[in-house]
Amino acid sequence: MPTQVVVLIIVLACVLFVLFSWWGVRKLAQRHTRSAVAQSPHKVHLGRQKVAVILNPVKAGAADARVFITRSASLAGWAEPLFLETTAEDPGYAQARQALEYGADVVIAGGGDGTVRAVGEVLRHTDVPLGLIPLGTGNLLARNIGLDVNDIHSNVQTALFGHQRRIDTALMETENAVTGAASKHAFLVIAGLGMDAEVMGDTNDQLKKHVGWLAYSEAGMRHMVGRRRKVSIAMDDAPAQQRKVRSVMFANCGLLPGGIDFIPNALIDDGVLDVVVVSPRSALGWMAMGGKILFQHKGGPPVIDFYRSKSVTVRTTMPVETQLDGDPAGQATDVTVTVEPAALLVRVPAPTE
Repeated sequence: MPTQVVVLIIVLACVLFVLFSWWGVRKLAQRHTRSAVAQSPHKVHLGRQKVAVILNPVKAGAADARVFITRSASLAGWAEPLFLETTAEDPGYAQARQALEYGADVVIAGGGDGTVRAVGEVLRHTDVPLGLIPLGTGNLLARNIGLDVNDIHSNVQTALFGHQRRIDTALMETENAVTGAASKHAFLVIAGLGMDAEVMGDTNDQLKKHVGWLAYSEAGMRHMVGRRRKVSIAMDDAPAQQRKVRSVMFANCGLLPGGIDFIPNALIDDGVLDVVVVSPRSALGWMAMGGKILFQHKGGPPVIDFYRSKSVTVRTTMPVETQLDGDPAGQATDVTVTVEPAALLVRVPAPTE
């Protein structure tokens, strides 16, 4: 693709996302949709804490995070933190298990959404809290629990000394009837199948380094043209419905970069999933979908539909791409997602009036 075209796409994406951001921040200022509904954040009353830190060493800011954490723990009179680094082969699973064996009172994940998801998957269903130092492109969970993704020092203080609360997680089980491959993984923010997964897998890494999360817009525009797929969607105990879709997403929460409130009234601890079915088939349909998201309008053409469910199963005839919190998760013909209420304890900023 010519450089001029890429630049033009990025400029247009910037303009659109500025508008989305303004509206999203304005709406969130009017109604506190991110507030806890099941459990209010509470202050941690611990003495000396054993701290384990799982860092992605290639992320910008990883060295600063290490210095800030070490210094803060020392000033508090705590033992020197245990630092474990992720690898290209393991984004944090083995490291999180090692942190639990170490007896950590808090496990801090420093990296992108992939690192946070891997560590969170291991820590769920335990009483060991997850602290976040967001160093990635999207930093989706960090945004949804109210962290300032641009302030490493503040996030270190929250991870070590902040409040904590329980949030939901979700489990996605996939099977590929063609290859026989199967997998089971937890996610914390949004998983999906179809176009959204294709975009995640086709985003230019070099572009991400230069323009951050706006790189997803460039990939998204390249994937707008395409055919809808016929799928079967069954939610809870309701009969399956046949749909032609571009994408089906399963959300634990709904705040995206730029302040975009993607899913109306989504909460991270309400014990249900927000299921998003995206089905535009033309440029006009994509424009209508953008308007529905921007203005949180529930009427109009059914180009995007929102449902709430504790479990959902999607079946396709041919394998489609899937994703977990922005990471490609392979192709599947059968996808089953279930919510895990209050499964993960996380460190969060102090609540404000």
